[in-house]
Amino acid sequence: MTGQRQGITAGTYPFELHWDSQNPLPRRWVVPDGSRLSVEPLAEWAAFDFSRAMVRLCRDVAARCATFQHVEMRRVLVSFTPCRNRSRYGLQARVTPLRFRNGTLTRRHGGVEYQVQRFFVNGLEMLYVLTFCLPRFLDQPFQEKLVTVFHELYHVSPAFDGDLRRYPGRYQIHSHSKKSYDCHMASLVQEYLHDHPDPEVFHFLQINYRQLWHRYGGIVGAIVPRPKLLPVGWMKLTSAARRHDS
Repeated sequence: MTGQRQGITAGTYPFELHWDSQNPLPRRWVVPDGSRLSVEPLAEWAAFDFSRAMVRLCRDVAARCATFQHVEMRRVLVSFTPCRNRSRYGLQARVTPLRFRNGTLTRRHGGVEYQVQRFFVNGLEMLYVLTFCLPRFLDQPFQEKLVTVFHELYHVSPAFDGDLRRYPGRYQIHSHSKKSYDCHMASLVQEYLHDHPDPEVFHFLQINYRQLWHRYGGIVGAIVPRPKLLPVGWMKLTSAARRHDS
């Protein structure tokens, strides 16, 4: 069960979720049918920790690629969501911002002010949740896996303020051409891989789900709820707005 700060709720959902040594992040086995099996305490030590390995990889990417040097992985929560089937096609990964445009904590829509749930790990507030769809992601070709990782990291705002990178105009997230966006990510991947001194950091992406499972006797990862958008209160309309509505 996830940790909650008492007395701070919006209906049935808390405004803040907290995890620490006394209430650790939920961890589950990555299994083909999408079941959410709890990790057995005595077997967990031997399993491959996908979340930990992905954090290590993303830190390495941020350290070696100038494009991603603004990404602070200590404030990015890496999790997974189970696949409902073994199809290779469909969602591979997503990055969820925990702030609104320009890093603001709340946003007004109509007469209501909203806030994204706030996530804290060991007292440190997270700004993004990076989620991979498993085991589907692990069954992609190696290059495509890395392109997906770069693709999601590139969405992180250069200001690292909890918002996404935005482009001017209609296509704010992928610019005017998703194909051009993906080609850019592929070129960044090639630069990253060229003469890399420690291939071990991305070795787990060079084998598929079954190979990884059999090598380590299992795969586990952090799994957290998708952040909810919660109302924090009604805002009074201005006199001008009331006159306009009437």
